Amino acid sequence: MELTVGSNQFFWPAETWSGFYDDLTRSPVDRVVIGELVCSKRLSFYQDRIPEAISKLVEAGKEVALTSLALVTLKRERKLTAELAEMGVTVEINDLTALAYLLEGSDFSVGPLVNVYNEGTITWLASRGARRVCLPPELPIGSVETLAKAATDLGIAIEVWGHGRLPLAISGRCYHARLHGRSKDNCQFACEEDPDGLDVLTVEGRPFMAMNGVQTLSDSYACIDHQIELLRSAGVSALRLSPQSKGFVQLCTLYRQRIDRTLSEGELANAVLSFNPGVHLSDGFLTGACGAEWSGTSNS
Repeated sequence: MELTVGSNQFFWPAETWSGFYDDLTRSPVDRVVIGELVCSKRLSFYQDRIPEAISKLVEAGKEVALTSLALVTLKRERKLTAELAEMGVTVEINDLTALAYLLEGSDFSVGPLVNVYNEGTITWLASRGARRVCLPPELPIGSVETLAKAATDLGIAIEVWGHGRLPLAISGRCYHARLHGRSKDNCQFACEEDPDGLDVLTVEGRPFMAMNGVQTLSDSYACIDHQIELLRSAGVSALRLSPQSKGFVQLCTLYRQRIDRTLSEGELANAVLSFNPGVHLSDGFLTGACGAEWSGTSNS
């Protein structure tokens, strides 16, 4: 089973961004998705650093893909999407409109924000050139198994969300800007103040979800520690780890050890909680009654 690092959902300073991908060259991951997923306004701060980051990752033996935006609404965003296909790197689509800009018959990947819920969708995507699909994180294990079998028959690799705050929704409205009394066009990049998303509490003060610019995320961090053997037997090809600002290379190493069976079930989650105190872990979408459930015994 491989490890994929998904596209960064958050807005970090350019130096932090570059350092993150430099660190990944020394990590035990197989594949890295790079680029802007959430908000095109962020891209200008690090866009000129992308080619160098790709070169370093490829030299380190990593497979690299470029992500499309999750929501394409503006003319300049359509132009950016068209330019992805010209960079000579596999494109990962997170919005089906991106297909219009790919050369007919060219290979591409599908990100977790595309609703791939049945075998018909897998078959259609394969006919368009899809070679890898990261399933939406809300699917139960029965659906994962069915889709993984269909994908294997079509020569498609299947990924499952392995770790990180779960992407729930993308909006035309910027929550961070509104929180600070600003318009979306004059957001002043308030989301940079929350490098792993801003916690949202209920009126009773309970953790509810997180916001990240125009994106809504789960409060909990998915952690697939207790489900790896189940996913392996279901035919899943790779786990996807979502970038976070602290301890990410250590996190990648822990998942590699868990996949390679040098860590026992539960040890990974305990280690994650030790260097990320205060986070909530979840794996309920796969086998629980709701997504926020956690099958482990240790949680914050």
